[in-house]
This record gives sequence, structure tokens and C-alpha cells, in this order.
Amino acid sequence: MLLKNHLIEVFKKASLENNILLKENIVFKWVHRFGIDSLNDLLIHSSLQKETQREEENQEQISLIDEVHEENQEQISLIDEVHEENQEQISLIDEVHEENQEQIKLELSKTFESIEETKWESNGLGTSSINEISCKNQNSNKIKQFTETPELPLPYIKNLRKWINNDKKAS
Repeated sequence: MLLKNHLIEVFKKASLENNILLKENIVFKWVHRFGIDSLNDLLIHSSLQKETQREEENQEQISLIDEVHEENQEQISLIDEVHEENQEQISLIDEVHEENQEQIKLELSKTFESIEETKWESNGLGTSSINEISCKNQNSNKIKQFTETPELPLPYIKNLRKWINNDKKAS
């Protein structure tokens, strides 16, 4: 039995390596030693061993896939945690942004109020200074009117004799 197991193992290795000469050599030894009727045992054992080996390989691949899947699940959970943290940060940023907008609006309203106050104050000062200037102009116009000697209008020619006669009588 030890020889059968050895030949089966070597046949299996030759099949995996696709070594055709070694496989033929093992088949010849098997047939010479155990007969042609028992050749099916070699092929069945090697095919069963191939199937079991394939199943083992499949199980290994399945276990590797499961490991990769678990790692992926861990990474996904980490990504979800980071995503949640980012969402929280975004909400905090939005709150700060809203507060900043409100502060900006308050500051703008204060500056507009101060601008309006300065306009009213400057308008008040401006109108009083304008009033003062206009009063000074009016006063200066009146002074000019009093200081200048008015020119007498020329009389009509018809009244010229009367005017001249009246002038002579007065002197």
C-alpha cells in the first residue's frame, strides 16, 4: 500500500506540473505492478485528490475573501465615522457662519446709523452755515444799496423844462 500511495502522490504532482513524461512513467509502473484493471484506482484517487485539493484551495480563497470583506467592512465603518465627524463639523461651520452673518448685519446697521447721524449733523451744520452765508450776503447787498448813490432817472423831454426850472428855483 505504501507504493500505491507514493505513486498516487507523484502522479498528482506531475498532473499539477503538466509533466506528461512523468505521468506516463507512473502509469507504466502502475500497470506493470498492479495490473491494467487497477488503473482506474490511480486515476480516481488522483482525481479525488485533485477535487479535494481544489476544495481546499476554494476554502482558502473563500477565507481570504472573507478576510478582505471584513477589512472592507472595517474601512467602511471608519469612513462612516469620519463622514459623521465631517457632518458635525459642517453643521458647526454653518452655525458659525450664521452667527457671523448676524454680526455683520448688526455691524452694518450700526455703521449705517452712524453714517445717517453724521449726515444729519453735517446737514444741520451745513444748513446753518449756509443760512449764515446767505444772511451775510443779504446784509452786504443792503449795505451796498445804502452806500451807493442812486442815479437819478432822466426826465422825459416834455418835463425837461419843468425839471430844469425847478432845479433853478431851489438854488
